[in-house]
Amino acid sequence: MDFMERLNEEINKIPLLPLQCRLGYLGADESLVMYPLAGSRTVAEYMDGEKEKLMNYEIAMKSKSVQKTNDTLWFVQKGISDIEDIKSSNGSFKFDEIVITNMPFINQADEQGNYVFLLDVQAHLTVFEKEEEIIND
Repeated sequence: MDFMERLNEEINKIPLLPLQCRLGYLGADESLVMYPLAGSRTVAEYMDGEKEKLMNYEIAMKSKSVQKTNDTLWFVQKGISDIEDIKSSNGSFKFDEIVITNMPFINQADEQGNYVFLLDVQAHLTVFEKEEEIIND
């Protein structure tokens, strides 16, 4: 399923985003990343193999600037809230909605002067057993 890649692309389309978001975890330097969280689950399964899933993701930013980190994640939160549709490039899912589950919050301040802020989201998707072309209305 290519949802995480497509969501990352949508985040990177946000105008004036100060950093490009990448998949993975925070590095040693200033970075903006997205990764899956525990707790994702299937909420319904159908005879044709389709599954309704709730998928949890976290967007994290690390920087020496509290203001930049806070502002960037609030900017990302607004951009994600405005997403109406995300298309699968391989037909593996249909996007239903995305919900902000935690507004941006500070998670850590380390001895090197870095601040880490987090933003949690949950996507509701229909996942297809076989990759197939989705007809979009």
